[in-house]
Amino acid sequence: MNRYVLILLTTLLLTSATSLATAAVDTELSAVEVVGRGQSGDYHQQESSGATRTDTPLREVPQAVRVMPRQLVDDIGAVRLDDTLDYVSGVSRQNNFGGQWDNFAIRGLAGNENTGLGFLLNGFAGNRGFNAPRDTANVERIEFLKGPAAALYGSSEPGGTVNIVTKKPRFSAAHSVETYIGSYDLYRLAVDSTGPLTESLAYRINAAVEDRGSFRDKIDSERQFFAPALTWVLGAATVLNYEAEYLRQKAPLDRGVIAIGGRFDTVSRTRFLGEPNDGDILIENLTHQLSLDHQLNDMWRTRIGLAYKTGTLDGYSTEARPALNGSVLTRQRRYRDYASEDLSLQAELIGSFTTGALRHDLLTGFETYRFDLDQRMQRVNGSPYGIDVFNPVYGQTPPPLAPNTDTSERQLNTAWFIQDQISLSERWKLLAGLRIDHFDQRIDNHRNNTVRKQDHLARSPRIGLSYLATPQWSLYVSAGTTFRPNTGIDRFDQAFDPETGRALEAGIKYESADGRLGANAAIFDIRKKNVLTRDPVDSNYSVAAGEVRSRGLEFDLSGRIDRFWRVTASFAYLDAEVTRDNNPQLEGKPLLNVPRTSASLLAVREAPLTDGSRYGIGGGLSYAGERAGDALDTFKLPSYTTAKLLAYWRISDQLRVSLDVDNLFDRTFYASSYDRWWITPGTARVITVGLQAKF
Repeated sequence: MNRYVLILLTTLLLTSATSLATAAVDTELSAVEVVGRGQSGDYHQQESSGATRTDTPLREVPQAVRVMPRQLVDDIGAVRLDDTLDYVSGVSRQNNFGGQWDNFAIRGLAGNENTGLGFLLNGFAGNRGFNAPRDTANVERIEFLKGPAAALYGSSEPGGTVNIVTKKPRFSAAHSVETYIGSYDLYRLAVDSTGPLTESLAYRINAAVEDRGSFRDKIDSERQFFAPALTWVLGAATVLNYEAEYLRQKAPLDRGVIAIGGRFDTVSRTRFLGEPNDGDILIENLTHQLSLDHQLNDMWRTRIGLAYKTGTLDGYSTEARPALNGSVLTRQRRYRDYASEDLSLQAELIGSFTTGALRHDLLTGFETYRFDLDQRMQRVNGSPYGIDVFNPVYGQTPPPLAPNTDTSERQLNTAWFIQDQISLSERWKLLAGLRIDHFDQRIDNHRNNTVRKQDHLARSPRIGLSYLATPQWSLYVSAGTTFRPNTGIDRFDQAFDPETGRALEAGIKYESADGRLGANAAIFDIRKKNVLTRDPVDSNYSVAAGEVRSRGLEFDLSGRIDRFWRVTASFAYLDAEVTRDNNPQLEGKPLLNVPRTSASLLAVREAPLTDGSRYGIGGGLSYAGERAGDALDTFKLPSYTTAKLLAYWRISDQLRVSLDVDNLFDRTFYASSYDRWWITPGTARVITVGLQAKF
């Protein structure tokens, strides 16, 4: 940690102490507003819809849950889900397919390396298939649900999952327009508009367009995002909601830089080693969600939901291959034509009743989905298509491509789940749940005209106990299991057995008397089996024979420490490693891209000026420790600390200007890697100026 970072951290802490001493003479800030950046809300949330699918206070939930509200998303200037990851304990970046989608691990455990960690969108599967990085234009909050979630949501990782909750229509009119200009030719425009159409029908529209350059040579991207929503009150007890999203992204596939002789400074962090003439990878995603909520009586309610999502990925790329002849890097050219379609249905019943002295909050439901995944790829290797890493010459004649992959996969899943939250007494709360999934998988390999089928029955129990020691403190223990289907086929054209996991967790929670500051500390032990690992006979294929373990501790704090200071902080210690593999060299190796220690801090002060306007100023630090750079741990990604600065001036309730500086000291760092040939450099310093208007 260099001296500039220490200076910034010291300044933040000293300013916080000064604020605490002078808070009594200041005036209260205004309440949370409906739309647009620049609210005056809190960082701490008392509930999470995703943790139990019910309205249970988080202090009663036997699980670590980190809710990131819109206020925090705005303060860190996050326009992508990826921008939020540094401020949650135990979350680490993984290979993101050259910037084409989101990929991260929770508690050291990542999802499918070819599609990323699965997450939820309003309780539905949000990113099965191929999806561009998640935009935050219509995000209300992001719920990081630590530990097993399979008892409620089925296929998932035992380290945790993420539930993204979107903004909903309001029956009071409100509108905002935001525009941003930043380093490397960044231009972004976002619109948020909501209001009534009739006495019983309200709308909301969120939209964003973005053109973005990069500190990386030859890299530019375009995004268009449009999300309309409707709420129709059909009666005193019935509400119909419809939400849609369309996201289109064009960007080159950028595998990053390479390490030569274990050194990262040999090749500039700006150097693009692909081929600009390949053009862009085009990703398009379209989502529809429809839900009907009906209140049967004072004690019982029902919900039925339907979701439909499509995704396509199409384009050429030129990517480094593991060979370096002198200074000439061998490359591989590929053409991908991927498509996915996801249709799911949910139905659930929620109610409360008593049996003797016990109160029950019961949830039971049914879910089914059909998921289709088509993958067609052509590729070719060839050193004549290489590039000098020190003196790159672009525009070479591309080699002809040959068919490589042509598969169609269909997954059919039907599940039933039940959850009972039992109030044993005023202080003791028991949560027990079970989900049973029946999973069918069919994979057609069109290149050799083979068909492989499999089906599995998965039982995912969950149990937890909370003790509300005082109105501010609670303790909990929990245990649960998970499963996740493995996609693809082995060298015998056979489908893989699904991954299975189990997790144990214990923790303590704190919530201030006014509900504006909260903290959670947890310890955990997680084991996972049937992890895909390379086939010892043919390294071009995989086998489901690996086992991994993750254990550690984590801490999250967020909220207001007085009327004017918002803070969030996190710390995690992870010991995540391979415990079994067909390759004995992998056993005992740390999991890829997972730092043993990581931490973050963000503090923002907002206060009034004498003319009635308000200002805000703050900063933050994020730290990631040394990480394994490849599966065999033959090299390490170095640790890094980055700093952030933010400031804004609320000229009036309708007008606001903002300044964000990311990577304040322009630190060279490496966010993730797949091996020494695919290393993703972290973003250079970016300065963004914004103007936000409400009307």
